[in-house]
Amino acid sequence: MKILVTGGAGYIGSHMVLLLKKSGHEVVVLDNLSNGHRESILDTTFVPGDIGDRPLLDRLMSENRFDAVMHFASFIQVGESVTSPTKYYNNNVSRTLVLLDAMIDAGVKKFIFSSTAAIFGIPSRTPIDESHPKYPVNPYGRTKLFVEEILADYGQAYGLKSVALRYFNAAGADPDGRTGERHHPETHLIPLILKAASGERDFITVYGRDYDTPDGTCIRDYIHVIDLCEAHLLALMHLESGGDSISYNLGNGQGFSVLEVIAAAERVTQKSIRVETGERRAGDPPRLVADSRMIKRDLGWAPCYPDIDTIIRHAWQFESKMFPGR
Repeated sequence: MKILVTGGAGYIGSHMVLLLKKSGHEVVVLDNLSNGHRESILDTTFVPGDIGDRPLLDRLMSENRFDAVMHFASFIQVGESVTSPTKYYNNNVSRTLVLLDAMIDAGVKKFIFSSTAAIFGIPSRTPIDESHPKYPVNPYGRTKLFVEEILADYGQAYGLKSVALRYFNAAGADPDGRTGERHHPETHLIPLILKAASGERDFITVYGRDYDTPDGTCIRDYIHVIDLCEAHLLALMHLESGGDSISYNLGNGQGFSVLEVIAAAERVTQKSIRVETGERRAGDPPRLVADSRMIKRDLGWAPCYPDIDTIIRHAWQFESKMFPGR
């Protein structure tokens, strides 16, 4: 198949590009490099540009007979979405509409959407399955839920087939060290811990130690980025074989506390990590763990790297490659 990958030079997108090419698909990457890195996609066909640029999209669609679009070109920082909601509604919703309209007009009817567990808000039960109520508590989560609802409407009106994959905590890196996590600023726990291990940061802050969990710190579900991309590939095959639109929750189905992740990082890096305690952050639930049984049943997906030490080891290999000598 020939696939357009938007945001393909970013963290998850670049891993997806490598997997698509390994699986024999032809890939074109569209990315404005606001958060991506051109070198992450090696020799893949690259088009610099924005998903909101309709003339560019029309030209791309006319010059290429795309079979599907995989959409990763979203802003993802929860805190920033609260202070700058216009940035998130403009990019994550309005510009995604421009992309969808260009697809429909070009006759491209298969769409894989990078969604998020943030659509569920504060969970009323855990693990979280697909039927869990959806009450996002920040603009980031709302933008993703809006797009999921738009996809349902576009499916009914225009015949667009889509799969929305709701990530929990993507982590890790390409086992061969070709690409990894390089957010600026970095807000995700595992790379922040590894920066403390490497000496780039002085310490890691644990926000709250009095949660109703075994060690008092928040529990989260970490899914290896490669396992996440494998799920996208299965979703693409589902649509290619005539499958209907659907949404799936995507995680390991097990959780690790903040202190457990820190301990795993110390094992992997063989370095002592300084830890400081901060106040609880507003809106942080004690547990966020996915129920991924539906995608396992429907598509046969199964994580290959569920072990937290392996996830951290692959991330550390990339961190050490990017910053040797630390």
